[in-house]
Amino acid sequence: MSSPILHTAPFPVRVFGGPTALFEYGGLRFLTDPTFDGPGEHRAPAAVLTKTAAADGSPADLGRVDVVLLSHDEHADNLDTSGRALLADVPLTLTTPAGGERLGEAATGLADWQSVEFERRDGGRGTVTVTGVPAIHGPGPREEVEPITGQVVGFVLAGEGLPTVYVSGDNASLDAVKEIAERFAPVDTALLFAGAPRFTEVFDGEVLVLDSAQAAQAAKILDAGRVVPVHYDSWAHFTEGRDELVAAFAAAGLTDRVDFGVRG
Repeated sequence: MSSPILHTAPFPVRVFGGPTALFEYGGLRFLTDPTFDGPGEHRAPAAVLTKTAAADGSPADLGRVDVVLLSHDEHADNLDTSGRALLADVPLTLTTPAGGERLGEAATGLADWQSVEFERRDGGRGTVTVTGVPAIHGPGPREEVEPITGQVVGFVLAGEGLPTVYVSGDNASLDAVKEIAERFAPVDTALLFAGAPRFTEVFDGEVLVLDSAQAAQAAKILDAGRVVPVHYDSWAHFTEGRDELVAAFAAAGLTDRVDFGVRG
C-alpha cells in the first residue's frame, strides 16, 4: 500500500481513555464521546457496563470545547453522567438523528452524508465541514443491529488545506468503512474506535465495535496516513487493548501509521 501524502503535519490528539479525545482542527476544538466518570457500574438495556479506570483528566482540564462529536448518547461508555453535564457548556453537539432529538436545542443530529459547516478560527480560507457517515454498532445489517444497540454516527472533517479526518464512532462494519473510503479516501488521520467489546448476552458475544485486526484492515481501506486508536481501554467489556492493536498493525505492516496520542 502506498503512503498517502499528509496535507499538513499531523496535529496532536489528546486522549483521556475510553472513546474520549480532544483535538484542534481549523482553529476549532473538537471533543469525542465524553466519558469522565470514575470507575463503577452503569446499567444498559441489555447488559451492565463496568468502568475499570478513571479518565486521564477531567472536564476542567479541557479548556474551550467548540463541538462535541458524539457517536451516540445511549451507552455510558460513550456518554456518562459527567459527559452529559459537560454538554451543557459546549455550544454544539453533533450526534445521531435520534440523539439530537433527545439532547435538546444544543444538539444537532446528522444523517448519513449530511454536513454542517463552521467558520474557521485559524485564519484559513473557507470553512470546516463535518459530515455524518455510516456506523453500525454490531454484526449484521443496520436494520437488525439498531433495534438492539441503537443508532450510531461517525464523522469526517474536511477543509481547504486541512487534513481529512475520520472519527469512526462505535462502528463494527468494514462495509461502512468501504462506503466512507469511496467518498473520502485517502484519509490523513483516522480516530478508530476499537477494543472488540463483547457481551455474551448481545449478538451471542460477537464484537460490537472493530477488533484490532479489523481496525488495521480499516486503516488499509481508508489508506490512512495516521491512525489514533481510541475506545480500547478503561472498560471491562473491551476484550482487546493496546497490545493487541500494536500486534495487529505490525502484522498488517502498518506500525508506522499508529499514533496512540498524548495521554491526559
